[in-house]
Amino acid sequence: MKTILRTIYYSIFLVLLATGVAYGQSAQNAHVSGTLLDEQGKPMPFASAYLVNAQDSTQHKGTMSNDAGVYTFDHIKNGQYTVKVSIVGYEKVSSKPVMVDAASPNVTVPTIKLQLSSHSLGTVTIAATKALIEQKADKVVVNVAGSVLAAGNSAMDILERAPGVSVDKDDNISLKGKQGVTVMINDKLTYLTAAQLATLLRSTDGNTIQSIELISNPSAKYDAAGNSGIINIKLKKNRQVGTNGTISLGAGWGKYGKDNETFQLNHKQGKLNLFGTFSHNDNERFEDIGIKRIVTDTNQTFFNQKSYLTESHHNNSYRLGADYDLSDKNTIGFVVSGYFNGELDRNTNGTLIGPNFTQVDSSLNTAGVFNQTYHNFAFNVNDTWKLDTAGQQLSADFDYSKFKNNSNNFYVTDFFTANGGQQHPQAFLGNITPSVIDIHVGKVDYALPINKNLKMEAGVKYSDVKTDNDLQQSTVENGQYLSVNHFVYDEKVSAGYINFNRSFKNTTVQAGLRAEYTSSTATGDSLNVIQSVPRSYLDLFPSVFINHTLNDKNEIGVSYSRRIDRPQYDNLNPFVFHLDPYTYQKGNPYLKPQYTNNFELTYTYNKSINVSLGYSRTTDVIAELPGADPKTKIGFVTSQNLETQNSYNFNVFAPYTITKWWEGNVNFTAFYLGFKSNNLEGGNLDRGQAAYNIRATETLTPIPGFKFEFTGNYQSALTYALFYVKPQYSIDGGVSHSFLDKKANIKFSVTDMFNMRTNDVTSNYQAVNFDIRQRRESRVARITLTYNFGSTKIKMREHENASGDESGRVKGNN
Repeated sequence: MKTILRTIYYSIFLVLLATGVAYGQSAQNAHVSGTLLDEQGKPMPFASAYLVNAQDSTQHKGTMSNDAGVYTFDHIKNGQYTVKVSIVGYEKVSSKPVMVDAASPNVTVPTIKLQLSSHSLGTVTIAATKALIEQKADKVVVNVAGSVLAAGNSAMDILERAPGVSVDKDDNISLKGKQGVTVMINDKLTYLTAAQLATLLRSTDGNTIQSIELISNPSAKYDAAGNSGIINIKLKKNRQVGTNGTISLGAGWGKYGKDNETFQLNHKQGKLNLFGTFSHNDNERFEDIGIKRIVTDTNQTFFNQKSYLTESHHNNSYRLGADYDLSDKNTIGFVVSGYFNGELDRNTNGTLIGPNFTQVDSSLNTAGVFNQTYHNFAFNVNDTWKLDTAGQQLSADFDYSKFKNNSNNFYVTDFFTANGGQQHPQAFLGNITPSVIDIHVGKVDYALPINKNLKMEAGVKYSDVKTDNDLQQSTVENGQYLSVNHFVYDEKVSAGYINFNRSFKNTTVQAGLRAEYTSSTATGDSLNVIQSVPRSYLDLFPSVFINHTLNDKNEIGVSYSRRIDRPQYDNLNPFVFHLDPYTYQKGNPYLKPQYTNNFELTYTYNKSINVSLGYSRTTDVIAELPGADPKTKIGFVTSQNLETQNSYNFNVFAPYTITKWWEGNVNFTAFYLGFKSNNLEGGNLDRGQAAYNIRATETLTPIPGFKFEFTGNYQSALTYALFYVKPQYSIDGGVSHSFLDKKANIKFSVTDMFNMRTNDVTSNYQAVNFDIRQRRESRVARITLTYNFGSTKIKMREHENASGDESGRVKGNN
């Protein structure tokens, strides 16, 4: 592997030295560029610019201006052209003709100043339609805003329906069959555990989401966390001058009722932009679980367990902030966000025990009540300096986040003989588990266009995360709660990166290197027995991306990146968390980070059909593993490092149009996951299986003002470590209608229309042998009314903060 990396980097170094090669001046590599200014003489970002043939008015190319108002057209043939510019709220404008020839291969168009449209002085409603799913060069974009299926659903519900994404029974998110996804919100790491991330996503109203980006092979600019890639959730932001907002009200019904309400208000005037959002939702749902388990010692013991769980969620989230232009080149901003959520779960669990599944020797019934609260407060301050009009920029972000969670659980278990008589007295178990997480993050990023063909990006980042967890337990009715386990985890990561992007005639090369130094200490105090696990390590994460345009309709690309996944905080916590007398879950403070090398080859036809072929190899794989003690008959779940995981994947995304009112797309992913680990629970693990996922989305507009959407999904059976996951499938559908001059919209949708979705898992390895049948409330009908008010004129600055990855490893964000 070192030889491969050395060869790649020597090659990239030689490519970058070629910046002075003469063929870059050929007519085929000619460039046309210019700068756009608004009516106040400030740079105009996000304006549409078109290069038009001056002779026949045919459109040659199109692009958008960047944050500095600069637009560039590459690979231009000889000829005479004009540049046409348009943006909502401004008059359309065209430049004077410019000539591209051998004598003038690089042409700078005189600065264009845009003027406000006389029609934009009143209130305007803007309606733009994007495809639900877009395939771009480096990512797949799911355009949630305006989608019928987003109505009333949470971010987690929407994410489950994204191409190549799957969510298992424990809310672990996979991309193209691989776990280890990093979830970001507005380009920020979330630093949360899987359970906490699920809490956050379930409390995020889908109506506040603009889009979801699926990035399977990120560059060095991104944090190195996430072996299978990054999912970036982009929230809606104010884009208009004046005062405007949105009110959204929704209701739903499955087996239990649900409701959701969101209020957004924005105000932009002069140099100041203010924005705020508040969301509330109530969601009661059920989970029906059946577990059959066989424990083998000298004899076999059979456990037949049935559980029914109701969850009642009450979620509240808020987000407010401001941007202020200190000058034409300097913008400062802040964002305050958080949530306060409550959850009450009730579980009834019956277990039959015997020498086989038809004969019962004894039984037990456990009733549990789980009362949980989740609180989060986050603050971000940011500053952006535009150093020149060529795109040179310096930005800084500083974040602070605090999570305060508490869980109060109480169990009562009754034991019975085969004839129904009480076997021994009731058992009482109470757990109080307060948890506090503090996150401090700072980062600085710098971008420098060295010339029209070469751009450099560099940055540094520092994060400090501390988690403090306490387990207080009582085993006697009305007894005193005593601390039986106190766990503190402190992790500091210092990072820096440099990234180069070089354009040639028909080829773009991007190469980067990221370095991260990690220092962590896990300290556990269990019944006055103190256990400390310190670690420190330095890692380098190279990345290379090469894209080549064969002709107007065919493009190919190849990429490589190295990634890391650090253990989630709760997986390091050595707490023993009992679900009943025969089942518990426990963390592992000795978990090591896992490392992945990702390779991907892509092909794009006509900028719409995308085909990719990928391979990755992961070492020290972090996996959740079941176990059983043959002596006590107790089953448990913990996390361990497996030796290797090899993953192969093949993906095809193809949009299509059947008629002018019927379009759709299909996404097909085939993958193979193979796991190997010697001396695992007394055996050698060598398992793998090929699997596939197919998702089709249809959008129909047969009636003016109405839009129908249907999505079908099928996930085949797959193997993940010791688990065999059975097939899953569902069909979702919905309709939307806009009225009141498109200011109001009503949506009706049904998820899992035919109530087919289940989550069934089996495992049979060494002493482990179980079969889980699980059904959640998946068929839910929802109706949502949205009303937009106020003016819509100019797009505002969009900002990304620093602490995205760290927050994604915390529990309690559903």
